[in-house]
Amino acid sequence: MSGLWNPDTPGVLRLPSGRLVRGRGLRRPLPDGPAPAYAVHLLGTRPPEVPWEARWLRWPDFRLPADPADARTVLREVWERAAGERVEVACGGGRGRTGTALACLAVLDGVPPGRAVEFVRRHYDRHAVETPWQKRYVRRFTR
Repeated sequence: MSGLWNPDTPGVLRLPSGRLVRGRGLRRPLPDGPAPAYAVHLLGTRPPEVPWEARWLRWPDFRLPADPADARTVLREVWERAAGERVEVACGGGRGRTGTALACLAVLDGVPPGRAVEFVRRHYDRHAVETPWQKRYVRRFTR
């Protein structure tokens, strides 16, 4: 499962460095095309098993990560692995938690925290990052 995402694939966000990360909603069918090499599921309860390497980050719907230190570690790993692998972040709907995680990845990639939500809304989904506390979480996220 090596290789990178096609940048034209729906849900794929290109970070300023060129890294590609796919965001998606787990309630929707798996998109056509290659599977991720690594995925992080942002859910309040343990997700079902998938046939690729995956990690669960406990993150209840409309909330923030249950363990912010663990979230920082996991997101840094996603950012690092996206340099050479197909990496995906996914929550139930693919907007709130996924958008928040993508915005944090943008911060890790050099986007100023105050502009990261706008970046993700422009390049991923205009409804990404749904709650005021998710926006605040991104603004306070640092490299």
